[in-house]
Amino acid sequence: MNDKLWNRDFTLLTLSNFLMCCAYYSLISTLPVYISHELLAPESLVGLVMASYVVAAILIRPFCGFSLDKYGRKAIFLASLLIYAFTFNGYLIATSILMMTGVRFVHGMTWGLTTTSNSTVAGDIIPGNKRGEGFGYFGVSTTAGMALGPMIGAIIFQHGGYTAMFLAGCLISLVSMGLAALIRYPAYYMPKANLEFKWKNLVETSTVIPSLNLLIIMLTYGGLISFVALFGHEIGIGNPSGFFLIYAIGIISSRFAVGKALDRNGPRIIIMFCLSLLIIGFPLLALWQNQAGFFTAALILGFGNGVVFPTFQTMTNNMVPASRRGAASSTLFIAVDIGMGLGMILVGVIAQYFSISTAFLVCSGIGAAGLAMFLITTLKYYQHHKNN
Repeated sequence: MNDKLWNRDFTLLTLSNFLMCCAYYSLISTLPVYISHELLAPESLVGLVMASYVVAAILIRPFCGFSLDKYGRKAIFLASLLIYAFTFNGYLIATSILMMTGVRFVHGMTWGLTTTSNSTVAGDIIPGNKRGEGFGYFGVSTTAGMALGPMIGAIIFQHGGYTAMFLAGCLISLVSMGLAALIRYPAYYMPKANLEFKWKNLVETSTVIPSLNLLIIMLTYGGLISFVALFGHEIGIGNPSGFFLIYAIGIISSRFAVGKALDRNGPRIIIMFCLSLLIIGFPLLALWQNQAGFFTAALILGFGNGVVFPTFQTMTNNMVPASRRGAASSTLFIAVDIGMGLGMILVGVIAQYFSISTAFLVCSGIGAAGLAMFLITTLKYYQHHKNN
């Protein structure tokens, strides 16, 4: 394999992922308003409709991982991107809450398919000795889409309304598929023992330990992104949405700074440093209740969270052969989805009975628990099972 990271195929895959994420995040801030104002849904139903996306992604990921390992990558990846693109048009004809829930569910399934597929392809394309750096840069494209997508969606909505916004999502996604179609996919050889459709083949059991560790850490992320804007309003921050921009800067900075170190030195120091920043950042956010504390915490938490997922992604790819990368990717993403969802619920319950600042202090403790699990269990397990 070519040892160069930024080759033609990795560049195309990264650009494709960036556009796919831009399309997805372009709806994050505007779709809830559309469901509420245009379909006249109460807030409780708005949350239910939006959550159907995550539920669908979780349900489809194991089957996607199995299919990627049994049948190969290219056809599944391109087909999922095509359906993902045209599902944006479904929002135009969803005239009831039930229809909108159905469209969101289908879209969530395609999101689960595309994100599992492109991460598996990334594992195939990135040279084995540069996986930490490669997954870090690949993750930057997701973060950039997360930061720019809502801005793109807002601009299109202001000039063309909801119809233009949905059509633009379709068009951007089709360009993403076009870039993915130009990739020269590495030859994929089916496993000698052909995979049978069994429940045990839908999950990669060798990566369950690091995936559970990441699930614990993602509890803090789910709670943060769901309640930080509301917390900002509570403490008198004029523009709390600026938190996400600074948070994204922290994420991108960490991935450029730390990726090569992960390949050289392994995950131990990286995870210790990053989770320590989370343990420090949440109390700063909770207790330093002014603009300086709010945005300083954003940078610290962004830098701390920035390489956590790429590090665990690198670890799981190093633990499995190519024929099980699909299952490993789906297992890891399921952990992320469940962790984020449970984090939203947990922080919401604590905030209701105590306060959001108390919930963020609990997140610091959860980060400490994640670090303890990594040092006591996950690191040794990884070192024992690493195969390349």
